[in-house]
Amino acid sequence: MATTSSVVVSFVIPLCLLVRTLAEDRAMAAADQEARNVAILVASLHDDPQLSGLVADLDQRGTPSTSVLTADRRVLGADTAMRRDPEVRRAAAGEGFEVVDSAGGRVLLPVVVESGTAVVRSSVTPADLHRGVAAAWAGIIGLGTLLLALALFIASRLGRRVSEPLRRVAGVAHQLREGDLHARAEMTGPEETQELARALNGLAERTVELLAAERASVGDLSHRLRTPVTALRLDAEAVEDPALAARLADHIRVLQRSIDAIVKEARRPVRTDLAAAGDATAAVRARVGFWSALAEDQGRLMSVALPDRPLMVPVAGDDLADLVDVLIDNVFAHTPDGTPFEVRLDTDGASALLVVADSGPGVAPPRTDRVGSTGLGLDIARRTAAGCGGELRLGSPPQGGTRVVVRLPLVTD
Repeated sequence: MATTSSVVVSFVIPLCLLVRTLAEDRAMAAADQEARNVAILVASLHDDPQLSGLVADLDQRGTPSTSVLTADRRVLGADTAMRRDPEVRRAAAGEGFEVVDSAGGRVLLPVVVESGTAVVRSSVTPADLHRGVAAAWAGIIGLGTLLLALALFIASRLGRRVSEPLRRVAGVAHQLREGDLHARAEMTGPEETQELARALNGLAERTVELLAAERASVGDLSHRLRTPVTALRLDAEAVEDPALAARLADHIRVLQRSIDAIVKEARRPVRTDLAAAGDATAAVRARVGFWSALAEDQGRLMSVALPDRPLMVPVAGDDLADLVDVLIDNVFAHTPDGTPFEVRLDTDGASALLVVADSGPGVAPPRTDRVGSTGLGLDIARRTAAGCGGELRLGSPPQGGTRVVVRLPLVTD
C-alpha cells in the first residue's frame, strides 16, 4: 500500500502540472495564430478602410481578443488602452514576444508598413489559459484515488492471507497457556505460518510428554516408598516402650501423609498443571460438605461462611479442592478432637480470601516460618496460591489458635 501510494502520487502530481502547462500552451497557440492572421491583414490592408471592420469582426468571435495599434496611433478593436501600454511600446520598437502572468496571456507582433510600425496584440484571460484544467485534474485525481482504493483492497486481502493464520496460531497458543494441552494449530496459510504451527504443535507434544514423564517418575518413587514405610510401621508396633512406640507412630503417620500427598499430586491429570479457572465458592462448598461428616464424628463445631455468588479464580477445580483439603486436613491433624474451627470465603473486590481458623494450640514460635508440622501439605497450598499470583499467610491470632489466609486473584472477564 505504501509503495503504491508513492508511485501514484509520483505520477499524479507531475501529470496535473503537465495538463496545466498544455492548457496554457493551447490557449497561447490560439492567440499566436490569431495575432499572425491579423498581422497579415494589417500588412496587406493597412490603408484600406475595411481593416477596422475586419478586426472588429475577429474580436467579436470571442477568445482570444485581438486589437491593433496602427502606425498613425489609431486603435482598431476594443482595447483602447493600447496607446499607454509599455508592452505595446516595446513591440512598436520592433520586438515580437509573448507574456503570461496573473492577468492572462498576450501575444504582441510588430507589423512594419510604409507609414511606420503597427502592433497587433491578441489576449486571453486567466480562465481561457486554464480552461478544462479543473475537469482534467478531477479525472486524474479520481483515477489515482481509484488505484489507491484498489491497492488497499489487494493489500488487505494479502495481509489477511498472512495475518488470519497467524491469529489462529496465536489463539492455539493462548489455549495451551490456559491449560488445554489438546489444542493444536492448523497447517494453513503461507509456508512460514505453517512452519510456526508445526513448531507450536511440536512444543505442545513435547510438553505433554515431559509432564507425563515427570508424573510417572514421581509416582513410581512414591510407590516405592510405601513398602519401607509399611515395614517401619510394623517394626514400630513391635516396640515395647509405649512412649517410644507412640512417638514412632506419630512420625510414621506424618511420613505416610506426606507420601499420600506426593502420590495424589503425581496422579493429578496433566491438564491441570497449566493455568485454568475455577469457582472458589463451589470448590469450598463441596469440600466442606465432604469434611463435615468427620467433623461431626470428632465433635468439632465447624462454622462455614460462603458468598452467594461464584468467585472465579485462576486455579483449576482440582487444585482448588486440593488446597481446601490441605487447609482443613491441617486442622484435623494438629488439633485435638472437639476443637472448633471455621471456614470462610470472602472477597475484597480484587481477590478471593479463603480463611481457615481453629481454636487449637496455635503455631509454635520456633516454627512460625513454616506451615503445618512438616510443611509439605501447606507448602503445596502455598505453591498453588503463588502460581496464580496469590499468597498464603499463616499466623496465630491474639485470642489463640491458628489462622490461615489464602488470597487468590479474581478472574475478570
